[in-house]
Amino acid sequence: MQNSIDLNFWLTRGMARRIGVNISEAMHDGFLTQADFAQMITTCRTCGRTELCLAILAEKGADPEPIPEDCPNSAILNSLRALH
Repeated sequence: MQNSIDLNFWLTRGMARRIGVNISEAMHDGFLTQADFAQMITTCRTCGRTELCLAILAEKGADPEPIPEDCPNSAILNSLRALH
């Protein structure tokens, strides 16, 4: 179970980074609480598309790129992106 949590922790951060959001900075700046981030990880864990996200994150790109709109965390990630 811990491995799943670790994987989803990094997937959530990776998807954020893909669109130009730094989760650590968002928390430091007060835009995201630790509880919010924990909920995002839980949401990621229950999504069931881990393999798709791993494939998306494996793609190389120099600039921020969109994540799937049906990602259950896309709304919060896009909101965080708009704040920066």
